[in-house]
Amino acid sequence: MKYLVVGGAGYIGSHMVKHLLHAGHEVVVADLEAPVQGLQWVCLDIADGHGLDTLLSDYHFDAVFHFASFIQVGESVADPDKYYLNNVCATLSLLEAMVRAGVKRLIFSSSAAVYGDPEYVPIDEQHPKVPINPYGRSKWMVEQMLEDFDRAYGLRSVSLRYFNAAGADPDGQLGECHLPETHLIPLILQAAAGRRESVTVFGHDYDTADGTCVRDYIHVADLASAHALAVEYLLAGGATTAFNLGNGLGFSVQEVIETAREVTGRTIKVNQAPRRAGDPPRLVADAQKARSILGWQPGFTSLQDIVRHAWAWELKYPWR
Repeated sequence: MKYLVVGGAGYIGSHMVKHLLHAGHEVVVADLEAPVQGLQWVCLDIADGHGLDTLLSDYHFDAVFHFASFIQVGESVADPDKYYLNNVCATLSLLEAMVRAGVKRLIFSSSAAVYGDPEYVPIDEQHPKVPINPYGRSKWMVEQMLEDFDRAYGLRSVSLRYFNAAGADPDGQLGECHLPETHLIPLILQAAAGRRESVTVFGHDYDTADGTCVRDYIHVADLASAHALAVEYLLAGGATTAFNLGNGLGFSVQEVIETAREVTGRTIKVNQAPRRAGDPPRLVADAQKARSILGWQPGFTSLQDIVRHAWAWELKYPWR
């Protein structure tokens, strides 16, 4: 098959590109940043409708994978305009171009942020959608747009609602690097490597076993495999829908720190801080729908594997 991966130079997008190439597909990356050398790359902002028209008409893609979103919750609160312009308006530009070109299949990188504060845990796909920040609202807006584009234009899609993406390529070729970094595991490993003095834990008085927040961490390689199964589902005639992606296992912040200490053998200094507004005690996925319909089976469910792969990446590229 021939696939376009929008945002394919990013953390999850780059792992997706590797997965697709390994399976023998032809892949073109559209991103403002250059991906790994040797890939077919177009420097393109998806808000550029004319550029999209040219790209889609040149290649006649079988499907599009969309990873080109801003993801920082705090930034979305401080600068919502940036998030609605990129995550919503630019996505609309992509959908319009796909309709014009007759490309009928899209895999969308959504988020568990569409659910907001959980009414129950684990969270299934039927949970109410009440996002509490512009980032989550932008993802939910796109999901609703996708339903409308299916009804009106026959553009079928799968929205994959990630919980906490983590880890790195098991082969050590790819990993996680955000500027600024906001994700817990790389922050902890940077402290272990000496690239930052300490890691801050927000809140020690939650109603959890050790008082720290519990989150569902899913290995980035398992995310990639789920996307591949999702596009196969669409190619086989599957209807527009959404799936949660998570292990269904919750690990506390303190458990992640202790696991990192074990894996790295390093001392990790921890600063304690008050709770942050909007941090629920537990966020854990019910991903049974993806398991039953897509046949998805995560391969790296242990926290040790997730941290070990991320640590190997941290040691391999300490100059990032």
